[in-house]
Amino acid sequence: MAKIAYILLCHKDPLAIIRQAERLTTAGDYMSIHFDSRAKPEHYQQIRAALDNNPNVIFAKKRVKCGWGEWSLVQATLSALTSAVEAFPRATHFYMLSGDCMAIKSAEYTHQFLDDNDADFIESFDYFESDWIKTGWKEERLIYRHWFNERTQKKRFYWMYEIQKKLGLTRNIPADLQIMIGSQWWCLRRRTVEWLLDFVKKRRDVVRFFRSTWIPDETFFQTLVRHLVPEVEIRCRTLTFLMFTDYGMPVNFYNDHYELLLSQDYLFARKISPEAQDLKRRLGLLYAAEGVQFQISNEGRGLFKFLSGRGRIGRRFATRFWETESTLGRERELLIVVCKKWHVAKRVLDRIRQVTNVPAIEYLFNEEDTTLPDLGGIQNTLEKRHRHRRALMRMLFDYFETDRMIVCMDPGNIELLNDFASDRSITRILEIECQFTDDYLIGHAMRVGLAGEQTSQDTLERLLPTIRNDMVHESDRIRDAQFENHIRIREAADPELNAENLEKFLNISKDKAREIAKTDYLFAD
Repeated sequence: MAKIAYILLCHKDPLAIIRQAERLTTAGDYMSIHFDSRAKPEHYQQIRAALDNNPNVIFAKKRVKCGWGEWSLVQATLSALTSAVEAFPRATHFYMLSGDCMAIKSAEYTHQFLDDNDADFIESFDYFESDWIKTGWKEERLIYRHWFNERTQKKRFYWMYEIQKKLGLTRNIPADLQIMIGSQWWCLRRRTVEWLLDFVKKRRDVVRFFRSTWIPDETFFQTLVRHLVPEVEIRCRTLTFLMFTDYGMPVNFYNDHYELLLSQDYLFARKISPEAQDLKRRLGLLYAAEGVQFQISNEGRGLFKFLSGRGRIGRRFATRFWETESTLGRERELLIVVCKKWHVAKRVLDRIRQVTNVPAIEYLFNEEDTTLPDLGGIQNTLEKRHRHRRALMRMLFDYFETDRMIVCMDPGNIELLNDFASDRSITRILEIECQFTDDYLIGHAMRVGLAGEQTSQDTLERLLPTIRNDMVHESDRIRDAQFENHIRIREAADPELNAENLEKFLNISKDKAREIAKTDYLFAD
């Protein structure tokens, strides 16, 4: 059975650290603590007084002053790791944590997971080939020496960089190493840790190199583990669930995230908000619990992206440079059917084709496999279709040799609606207002990755009102845009009323409009 030695780097909140150590060691696991020497001495004494008599807790023999982006974070980790290896010979795994982390699975589940997966869990991506670094320095982190802290000694940090750059004082990366990068939150097997500590003792040149790189906690362990361990024994992922906003800030978890966290395919989560006392209490009880069954649906990141995106109403829209002064043509009519239930819109489109013979194309901006003619490659991907939207539409008008054409769009495509409505051509928009049952919303959530087969009922019940409100919000945005030729038909409306609106939208006779509106299967799920 796996036994874990937790490597805890911390610098504040002594009571939380004490509780965390007591929770994790009660289940028979161990903990090695490095408490930043910059922190208040009385806080360190408080922790020592509370935990010194716990045989499953050890403290790093050497405490260092830690700074973001510095070698000191690696040094502190090595110190705590060395103490743990010496003090806990029965530990089979070493798991890196911070004071903001908490277990989101029981000890029983965690031990079984590690027993079933004989591997090292560490993000380890090629430093130069991967896109792990989104913006900022890349090669500069390694080939120049960084002795100052970028946050606390900014002027010295950049002065030293500029001097080296001006004088060409670059250095070589150790020839036998492939530099890797990834999250600093890892879980390594005992054999791997012993190999790593032995390598550090023998290869002082490697230590010297990383000592003056920038943000080495994202490269040091990631590189050495990949260097020492066969690739088939490495799982290139972290077991700690963490998310970042678009601005690079970590996402905090609060009391109402309990079920969400339990359903993720991770063992720990970071960061738990200091104010989330009930969440901490429930997660604390969970680690010692037995017989708990976990439904893993892993929808956390998709949910966060969806929910955070709802607030971004003011997305910028501007004409692309290749579309400047372009138009579909004053004499042309573009008829747009807008509906959240795509199958309903497709039925309406199919019925319109049968009655009017007007060329009609389904969700060409939403579905990659929409049937389109060969237009020289512009139609190949959704990205190209969006980028060259007007050019694509002009080519479709030309291909079908028509001045009238119908397309389907999702209500979320407000930027496309704005673009085409502002064109010199005649644009009419038919919005189909449907009713949404809970079953439909659940199916929608699964189709777009917000939920899975194992998503709990509690999570779905909290999610459904948000999705329903989001659909209402999309419709409201269309109405708020006040498009000149915006017409609506409703699932709940009388067919005669829908026929009147179809007549206006398609500019056809009442009889033909009535023939379309009275199709009995039009709105069926």
